[in-house]
Amino acid sequence: MTFSEEFELLLRACYPLLYIPTQEEERLEMAIASSAQRLGNRSVYYWDFVEGYQGNPNGANVGRRNPLQALEFIEKLPASSNGIFVLRDFNRFLDDVSISRKLRNLARRLKAEAKNLVIVAPQIYIPNELAEIITVMDFPLPSSAEIQGEIERLLTGLGQKVESSLRDEWSRAAQGLSMERIRRVLARCLADHGQLGADDVELMLEEKRQSIRQTQILDFYPASERISDIGGLDNLKDWLLRRGGAFSEQARRYGLPYPRGLLLAGIQGTGKSLTAKAIAHHWHLPLLRLDVGRLFGGLVGESEARTRQMINLAEALAPCVFWIDEIDKAFGSMDSHGDGGTTSRVFGAFITWLAEKTSPVFVVATANNVQSLPPELLRKGRFDEIFFVGLPNKTEREAIFSVHLNRLRPHKMADYDIHRLAYETPDFSGAEIEQILVEAMHIGFSQNREFTTDDILSAASQVVPLARTAKEQIQFLQEWAAAGKARLASRDSGFPAIS
Repeated sequence: MTFSEEFELLLRACYPLLYIPTQEEERLEMAIASSAQRLGNRSVYYWDFVEGYQGNPNGANVGRRNPLQALEFIEKLPASSNGIFVLRDFNRFLDDVSISRKLRNLARRLKAEAKNLVIVAPQIYIPNELAEIITVMDFPLPSSAEIQGEIERLLTGLGQKVESSLRDEWSRAAQGLSMERIRRVLARCLADHGQLGADDVELMLEEKRQSIRQTQILDFYPASERISDIGGLDNLKDWLLRRGGAFSEQARRYGLPYPRGLLLAGIQGTGKSLTAKAIAHHWHLPLLRLDVGRLFGGLVGESEARTRQMINLAEALAPCVFWIDEIDKAFGSMDSHGDGGTTSRVFGAFITWLAEKTSPVFVVATANNVQSLPPELLRKGRFDEIFFVGLPNKTEREAIFSVHLNRLRPHKMADYDIHRLAYETPDFSGAEIEQILVEAMHIGFSQNREFTTDDILSAASQVVPLARTAKEQIQFLQEWAAAGKARLASRDSGFPAIS
């Protein structure tokens, strides 16, 4: 059921007080006016604290700076005067005892009349004494069809034509933005170069960054890494490449559901976070990073409210990649938190969303310590797949050295013995390989020369890899994966022996 269909149903059912939280006041009022027109006999009155009632045939500015008078105006109208009364920002006055009492009195009367009161505000605030008589409605952000319609209207006015695939990409990039923000970005593009092009998609994503920064729960993470920047992990990369078009309209017409997400479990420094960034870049989707610590507040119920806000924001900005780094630290060993069950309630809300979500939010969670993860998180249905990311084998280490050296010294790749470097660095993770290359560069720079293969090996000899200092934990992870608990991210089915 669309918003307009539900809104009109509630009007016909004589629901006296509706509360619609939204930042899109203008777009909502246009939707209300359209519904009133379809119903045929409803006038629409708009009130705000500064101007009072606008367009009121019975007197201009009635109720100006007087919210109680605004309600008395509704009360004094004849029973035959059908109308929808839109009260902007009226939530600010609901704590006043006279306002609360007047609303409850009005609710009794309006149930028998074709009058409906609609409170419009940016956020929800309803005192307990009004909870029984107020019905909250959600006003969704513009749908893909609405966004495409707006883009089509603009292009038609300019006499431009573009391919449907490019229009789909604009629409996908704009989802999660208000219509006002979308129009603002389109106007910026036209003011800049007089037309809409493929490069303008990035401006849509920048507008999303602006809206996310204001929440202080999620971060809009820049993702410039490519799938080719990941050394090894061929099974995982193949899995991702097959799903590259799964968010397109063609995939919907084919009948494909949206991909749900991945859990990447394994050893630290093996490319799990890099993979999350590469997925977003390759699929041309915004990357949202959740710092789970920000979900937990000191007030009773605050953590649960922030969790709901996080979920609503992620779904509003869909399609997107939703990255939860080191989820084991947030939800591991919940019984020992001693927080009155807050962590358990937040976790329960989160995994329920994972299982039931139908929105195009692709969740990428990473974990280093699978022992501490609750079993509910690992069961089928939460994620599309669980991949184990282990230590790179020799072939993968060669690929990792090649990726980094090609970035650092693209014209001198032949000067480095990649095979020897991979052979001499068993047990090294991708992060550790990157660090020994940085150390080798320091050696060469301090001696005013290029760093060499020997410098890299010298730097490696000074490092004790995590595989040796946390040998027991890594062996447990390897045994866990070998038991069939997860799919192997690397094509080589074996595990390199830890020396």
